[in-house]
Amino acid sequence: QVQLVESGGGLVQPGGSLRLSCTASRSTFSIYTMGWYRQAPGKQRELVATITSGGSTNYADSVKGRFTISRENAKNTVDLQMNNLKPEDTAVYYCNARRTIHFTANYWGQGTQVTVSS
Repeated sequence: QVQLVESGGGLVQPGGSLRLSCTASRSTFSIYTMGWYRQAPGKQRELVATITSGGSTNYADSVKGRFTISRENAKNTVDLQMNNLKPEDTAVYYCNARRTIHFTANYWGQGTQVTVSS
């Protein structure tokens, strides 16, 4: 199994930036597709961005051009750089690891709060 720990959340003004980081516990990190999801109060969890082991990325339309996902396989980390933050970005952000080779598995971090408010 994979243990995921997020960090970097906080309070920021609209237009500001935050960088979220996620650290995984496993040395087999490179076989997982990593992602960031978010969940606002009263809403279901939604995809923000994903990145494969080879570096292929996918973004939700709402964050394209503002957020950048990256990974450092040697360090077992995945980051989310969030720029030009908007109030609607306010949510708990969760790190996700998904395994699809040999067997399927899905792991989640405990989440980090991001609040965008003036």
